[in-house]
Amino acid sequence: MPLGGAVGLALPFFSGARNPTGTRARTWAAFIALLTCVLSVWLLATMESQNVEMQHQERFLWIRSFGIWYALGVDGISILLTILSTALFSLVVYASDTVQDRARGYFASILVLETSVLGILFSQDLLLFYVFWELMLAPMYFIIGIWGGKKRIAAALKFVLYTIFGSVLMLVAILFVAWRYYEQHGEMSFLLSELVANTSLTRIEEIWLFSAFALGFGIKVPIFPFHSWLPDAYTEAPTGGTILMSGILVKLGLYGFLRFAFPLFPRGTEVLTPLLLALAVIGIIYGALVAWSQSDMKRLVAYSSMSHLGYCALGIFALNEVATSGALFQMVSHGITIAGLFLLVGFLSKRTDSRLISDHQGIASVAPKFAAILFIITLGAIALPLTCGFVGEFMILIGTFKEFPWFATFGAFGVIFGALYMLSMYSRTMFGEVPEGRGAKTPDLTPHELRLVVPLALLVIGLGIFPGVLLNTFQPTLKSYLTLLDGQRSARIDREFGEMEDSDIENEELEEIAPALSIRFEAPTFLADDKKKSSLNSDSSL
Repeated sequence: MPLGGAVGLALPFFSGARNPTGTRARTWAAFIALLTCVLSVWLLATMESQNVEMQHQERFLWIRSFGIWYALGVDGISILLTILSTALFSLVVYASDTVQDRARGYFASILVLETSVLGILFSQDLLLFYVFWELMLAPMYFIIGIWGGKKRIAAALKFVLYTIFGSVLMLVAILFVAWRYYEQHGEMSFLLSELVANTSLTRIEEIWLFSAFALGFGIKVPIFPFHSWLPDAYTEAPTGGTILMSGILVKLGLYGFLRFAFPLFPRGTEVLTPLLLALAVIGIIYGALVAWSQSDMKRLVAYSSMSHLGYCALGIFALNEVATSGALFQMVSHGITIAGLFLLVGFLSKRTDSRLISDHQGIASVAPKFAAILFIITLGAIALPLTCGFVGEFMILIGTFKEFPWFATFGAFGVIFGALYMLSMYSRTMFGEVPEGRGAKTPDLTPHELRLVVPLALLVIGLGIFPGVLLNTFQPTLKSYLTLLDGQRSARIDREFGEMEDSDIENEELEEIAPALSIRFEAPTFLADDKKKSSLNSDSSL
């Protein structure tokens, strides 16, 4: 639907002298985005809550000679990010009332971007997923490069080049897995469930292939040290583009780990998990410290986003039910708070023509509504209890501590640093004497702006008090998913060990390599042995 809406913007009806400000284009885009959001809620409402399999599937053979399927589906994990994505796209279109220059191109780019995001979340074929993954680059490049700030071209190029570099290596890994499947079965297939269940890879191959996927997904998150594109892209992009990158696009990297890299390469996951956890913790601390040193409010929020995404990565890589549940919850929580922060910073900079913290003081006395909404969203960003930010970060740290106590301990320092830089920014801009000049004339939030940020503030509090609304959506699927991951790894070890027993390898050599093959995958320790055995005989829903 969004792609059709983007094509529709090419019609002459949306151009001409009678529509110089692009009002028709914005109205059309808002209608398409809102309708897409309603349909995503309908998908959730019609899903069976206890059914952990893929639902609402659409599948047909797309390119027969290469075994490429047009295979789409949704489960409890992807529906969560689907609703977040469609809601934020609707918010961005509605908030982009000031875009008048080339409005049709701007809103068409947003709708094409939404198409690629939904395609990534629904794809069950690796090559189809890669098509949508690459499609995401073009509209984001135009959003930054045409409607961004003074250094927009350099920021757009850096974003694209970083992403393409990781994507190329990921494509090589995808083709290698499909070639392995062809060698073993005599036919091509890129279908995820087929590759996971029926492809034999050695331990070394899994490590290298997982590394290629991890680079592609890690750049998108971004995981330290692949983060240098983030501050420039966030700062130079228009407010709507920044919200879409920080609230949605970067989370697709974490979703890619969970949906594709972990099930395809379970032993590669096990070997590289400590490294990924270490990089996540470094990102948490580094992002917080750099945010603390910023004088530009938008760059401060950009680095704070990097720090909070480190918590999401920490929970995903810990791979146990509590931590990963917290990571999924935190993805939604971060999307809400970061959208609110970037909107409010955009409103303030539009009023005063400055994003410098030093240029603002005493705003609470002249714009009390602005100060109140910013305070609520700031509390969510620093993970105060009874806000949405607390639920996700608390679950991540508790779950990670169970398996990796040192990583959780060091990661907890990010909470302290986050409170310091966020409250410092708030106090320096909201309190004190109002300076003469631009600060004294800062108007309060308009009704249009309140309609944008009040729902976000209510969600910060509502999800903090009633987190079960989200947790109950994905926990049954996640628990079954982690069971399948553990079962898949055990099956591959048994398969490889069996092949070695059938060969002419001496018993002494087997005894030497057996311990390396039989290391337990310790992450999902909450699983029972009987569930592992039954999962091997069930049809994988990965």
